[in-house]
Order: sequence, then C-alpha cells, then structure tokens
Amino acid sequence: MTEDELLQKLNTGRLSKRQIVGLVEELVKYPSLTECLLREIFRQDKLNEFNASWVFDHLMRKQLAYILPHINEFTSKLENLTSESCIRPMAHICQMLCESYFVKNDAVFKNEIKTAHLEHLVNACFDWLIGEHKMAAKVFSMTSLLYLGEKFEWIHPELKIVLENTIAKGSAGYKHRAKKTLLALNSKSRAVN
Repeated sequence: MTEDELLQKLNTGRLSKRQIVGLVEELVKYPSLTECLLREIFRQDKLNEFNASWVFDHLMRKQLAYILPHINEFTSKLENLTSESCIRPMAHICQMLCESYFVKNDAVFKNEIKTAHLEHLVNACFDWLIGEHKMAAKVFSMTSLLYLGEKFEWIHPELKIVLENTIAKGSAGYKHRAKKTLLALNSKSRAVN
C-alpha cells in the first residue's frame, strides 16, 4: 500500500467497522505508513472528520510500538485537537501508552518515551478531563493521569480534587471509573503515610 492509496481509503466517506478492520490488517504490514496516518489525523481534525483517528486507534491496539518513531509529533499535537471524534481515540491511545510505560514497565516504551512526552500527555489529559468533552475521553484521561501521577507527584492531589468535584454529575461510566480511581488514589496516599 502506498501513501496515496491510504489517503484515498481514508477520505472516501465514513468507514464501517469492517473497513477499519480490513485497513488495519493491511497497515500492520506497512509500519512506514504510520507517519502518514498520524499526519492525516491532525488534518482531518480541522475538518471534523475522523476516519484516520479511528483507524489509528485500532492500529495502535495491534501494534502500539508503531507510534514510537512518531512520539514527538503525536504528543506535541494532542492539545491542539478539537474534534470529539478525534479526541476520544487519541485519549485511548494515551491510556495504552501509560499502561505500557507505567503498568507493564515495557523497556521499549521506557527508553523511547521521555519526560517531555509525558508532560504533553499530562496537559492533554487534564484538558480533556476538565474541559467540555465527552465522557469516554474523560474516562481514558483520568486513568492516564492516575498512572502519570507516579512520575509527577503533583498530579494525584489535583486529580483527586477534580474527581471529587465532578463525580456527581458524570455519566454512569464516568462515576464507575472515578470511584475506582479515587480508591486507587486513596490507597496510594495511605501507602505513603
């Protein structure tokens, strides 16, 4: 598959789940196209289109390491996203990156992801958590921030305040994840004391 073929597939109308799965199966064979796909996300975001972000999310579920050569571009542009349909899959990818880095302690991710990249994740995730965004992005963001708080001590107290102030007006999914996150934060604070 060439870049032109990829762009044509991404820009021929809304992709079905089946088309996304098929495209991801092809892209797994062409890691070099990850950069083109990432660029297309930020272009489509300005047009309120989202095929590229949905495909990228599904590709990352299969091959998260494909993002590493492009981690600078990915992390530095997150805060500029405006389309809810792009933010949600990018928030999911942030959570997957944090899980690989903090939970799995994957050496490849630990070596490639630098403090500056993590700081971009913190900024984007806090923006998505406290801003007027859909609940899925908020849920992914709170989980990412829970993990990021292991590197940046100031995050956990701030995250706790935000969750305590917003849990009552959240959706059922938001409330469920917020309760789990608050429990984790409370057990971490007890372990420190």
